[in-house]
Amino acid sequence: MSEIALAADFAIIVVVATVIGLIARQTGQPTIIAYILTGIILGPVAFDIVTEEGLVELMGDLGFAFLLFLLGLKMRFEDIREILPAVTNVAFGQTVLQTALAFLVALALGFETDEILVISLATVFGATPIIVKILTDKDEITSLPGKIDVGVLIVQDIYLVIVLALFAADDLGGAGDIASTLGVILVMMSFIGIFSLLSSRYILPGLFRRIADNKDVFLIVAIGWAFLFVAIAEGADLDPKVGAFLAGISIAQLPYSKELEDRITPITDFFILVFFATIGLQIDGLSSLLAYWWQAIVASAVLMVGNFWIMFYLIDREGFDVETSFLGSINMVQVSEFSLIVGALAIDQGYIGPDVLGYLSLMALLTMSVSTYIIAYNHAIYERLEPWFARFESDERKDADISTYEGHAIAIGYDEITERALPRLEELYGEVVIIDRQTDHIEELEREGRYEYVFGDFRHTEVRKEANLKGADFVLSSSVEREVNEALLAEVGDDATVFVEAERIDDARTLYDRGATYVIMTSHLAAEKVSEYVELYVTDRDAFEETIARDVERVNAQRRRSADRLENGESVADTDYTPGGEAHD
Repeated sequence: MSEIALAADFAIIVVVATVIGLIARQTGQPTIIAYILTGIILGPVAFDIVTEEGLVELMGDLGFAFLLFLLGLKMRFEDIREILPAVTNVAFGQTVLQTALAFLVALALGFETDEILVISLATVFGATPIIVKILTDKDEITSLPGKIDVGVLIVQDIYLVIVLALFAADDLGGAGDIASTLGVILVMMSFIGIFSLLSSRYILPGLFRRIADNKDVFLIVAIGWAFLFVAIAEGADLDPKVGAFLAGISIAQLPYSKELEDRITPITDFFILVFFATIGLQIDGLSSLLAYWWQAIVASAVLMVGNFWIMFYLIDREGFDVETSFLGSINMVQVSEFSLIVGALAIDQGYIGPDVLGYLSLMALLTMSVSTYIIAYNHAIYERLEPWFARFESDERKDADISTYEGHAIAIGYDEITERALPRLEELYGEVVIIDRQTDHIEELEREGRYEYVFGDFRHTEVRKEANLKGADFVLSSSVEREVNEALLAEVGDDATVFVEAERIDDARTLYDRGATYVIMTSHLAAEKVSEYVELYVTDRDAFEETIARDVERVNAQRRRSADRLENGESVADTDYTPGGEAHD
């Protein structure tokens, strides 16, 4: 096919996916469903418009690599540190029991042996992008049920990468071949994984510290790091996409990961669009999609109910209370989009036919559609069922204490204005979180170890969510950009106290109208201060000299701190914070 035809196919996929995606958003459905439907509509199932195999293969591989890289970026082990033993027990139990349940369901429905094995391996995963997205939007990602689910998904994703590497292997003729191939995969993944974790501790911090202030270079180096791991994985005879996943994990452990996650998401979303559309394109006609339609409906119902009770039993067994067990379980009932990925690889290897991929596609579409509403209304469902589930409650059960920001103070920018206010904020609110995008500021905060911090541009969604802006009781912004402070006032809680800064009277008036508690007018305050000093100089020269002496002492103290930093080889530029990350004098 000509290059023009290939470009036309690509454009058709993007346009149709965008239209269906907008419809999906209006109905509350995840856009991943829209992308799969795009492939179904444009492929052999419906109109058979897009047929270029080169486009399908190239964009599918690239989209899958970006998806796994982003998945790795979300895997911060610090997020589940407090409940790691319990999460590990739940995740391993869930993997074994749900695989066994999927195996029995496929066996009962009459599938062949190879098909049963593929189906049972493919349908055990939770829909990570969907679960994380909905829980984040509901501000439940840092709740105890949310952290349990994230921890289980992390273990599942590691299991997924192993399964994908297994299906990508060239020859799996018998049990011996499977065992030897799996052993090689685990050994090679272990070596690359160890290198990934060591680099996150010894290589990446210094590298990203030097480049993080330049946002364009920051993004390019991160993507280059991903492709480095892709090359390493390919050189180790592993699926290159395994390397992208491990590269994401190594960066996820850095304080810079949240901003990078936010910056790379639009790029990833674009390739994910094409990738999931290509899965729909691989379904060989409407007959394949509906070949096992009633089996897909039965299996979806059985697996959703069975997955809930498996998760509930495992979480409840770890001693969490009934509400935590219920919410953590009901969020994880779907057959995820990753079942289609495993199915697509299994087709390439000849283990299953298009009809089974159609069966997996129907299950994924059904369960993801239903579970979207289940997660959205999880608390309302629990309130209805609470009297019945109360029988599982016990006085001995006690949820783990998890660290999360709540009722805290946030300082946007680490400069002279915020720095002098921090001790008082800590005294009043207990915990202070600083958002800043200057690496030298972050290093200083890290050395002091007194305040929590989030590296990144405040305008990025992931950065604001990491600091839990909505849960803060006090916010102090040293940014003079009106649109930034307006976004802050729009998102912060109704009862929060908000101090912001402005340069112009019109901006200050607008910010007050939007709900600011106090607007700091730096130029106005400076003018008043100059007027006071002139008056003091004329009326009381001794008092003036004492005041100036205190000011000089503060300047000298700042100079001494700058000299100390210079001796340590750090930047000493007196910079103010701007949300875009650029410094100004």
